[in-house]
Amino acid sequence: MGTITKALDLLDLFSSTHPEIGLGEFTRLTGRDKATVHRHLTELAENGFLEQHPLTRAYRLGPALLRLAAVREAAFPMRKLLHPIVAALAEDVGELAHASLLQGDALSPVVHADPKLHGVSVHFDESELLPLHATSSGLAVLAFGPDALRERVLARPLAHHTGQTVTDPTALKTLIVEVRKTGVARLEGAFDAEVTSQGVPLYGEGGVIGALSVAVPSIRAQPEKLAEIATRLRAAAQEASRSLGGPSPSHSRPLPHAARAAHP
Repeated sequence: MGTITKALDLLDLFSSTHPEIGLGEFTRLTGRDKATVHRHLTELAENGFLEQHPLTRAYRLGPALLRLAAVREAAFPMRKLLHPIVAALAEDVGELAHASLLQGDALSPVVHADPKLHGVSVHFDESELLPLHATSSGLAVLAFGPDALRERVLARPLAHHTGQTVTDPTALKTLIVEVRKTGVARLEGAFDAEVTSQGVPLYGEGGVIGALSVAVPSIRAQPEKLAEIATRLRAAAQEASRSLGGPSPSHSRPLPHAARAAHP
């Protein structure tokens, strides 16, 4: 891991529940030398990626990220393109829908919508990175994304998020083969013990760039409802992929020869 990567990795430790982090906490979370962490934090602050609270001296995300986010959205308007599709999907199925983009070996949420038609709903945090092995969105990306990504993720230890998280590589490969057959990934209780979700890949000019998903409290996840959501999800993903400049996803897309050999 290079110096720049080590510095930028610190930014991923922030979340809606941890908007400010002190030097000591950074050191504990990373397991790195305190002096090295302090140097990285100082450099990030000097370049506007972080700023310090004037009293507590804890670090928080800086103004440079706001400017870069505006530049990104102006040049590649992902939120503008995806928001109406995600909102329409959520209204259509009556449940929370969200879209996320691939960021390294995880998914970064872009937009979500919840019609809030029920007393029991799914909590969704757009600031939380989604693991590829434990979410339906991630499983869809692993199934249809690059071979190198799949091999890299399955080769390393995978974190348990609930008692139902699948972390065994062989079991995950079996799930991936099934997703390739149906075009829709489905997981129950793998990231949130009380949530069942379904996800499909989103395509851009370079192939799979993210995923579209619908999450349902497991108490409402009857087979008929899930089947209807899957149909609407496929249609929404086709529309979104066209908007993003990619080919329409297809659950009948044939397996590459290498994948067929690896997953008989």
